[in-house]
Amino acid sequence: MDSTDSFRQQNPKIMPTKKPISPENALSRAAMLCSRCEQAEYDIRNKLKSWGITDSNIENIINRLISERYLNEERFAIAFTRDKFRFEGWGRIKIAYHLKCKHVTQHVIDAALSEIDENEYIQYLEHILQVKMRSLKGKEPILAKASLLRFASSRGFEPNLIYRVLPKFVNCDDEY
Repeated sequence: MDSTDSFRQQNPKIMPTKKPISPENALSRAAMLCSRCEQAEYDIRNKLKSWGITDSNIENIINRLISERYLNEERFAIAFTRDKFRFEGWGRIKIAYHLKCKHVTQHVIDAALSEIDENEYIQYLEHILQVKMRSLKGKEPILAKASLLRFASSRGFEPNLIYRVLPKFVNCDDEY
């Protein structure tokens, strides 16, 4: 055994040994990924690149996945939006940012965000502010207001909506 093999055995994550994958095998693997849950085209492209597939083959695979309805940008954006709002508690700004990072087009992002029920959205914002307010007992009102504003903003909620809901939790004048 030479020194390279010894190094690989001791550090398998540093120098993995991978056999190249064929385009046909990559297509079936990508289809399997897409059939498990909605995937972004951007993520599938990166996965194919990591498998060592050439750019021309990547285009062919992506086109085939789209034509066979394994990949669909609108379906992905709607599922992503629904899941991130319901399970992670993200606001529209944070969801839109992450969809943009996955190279989803703006009109698809807008359509996906419109799927969020406005009443449910406001109720959830009020809920998280109420829970956060419990941890702020005894703080000066101006500091509590600032803390709630930062908290809701970090979750991706719109500032105008936060300012509209905030007076239910903190009464303080903006004047000093």
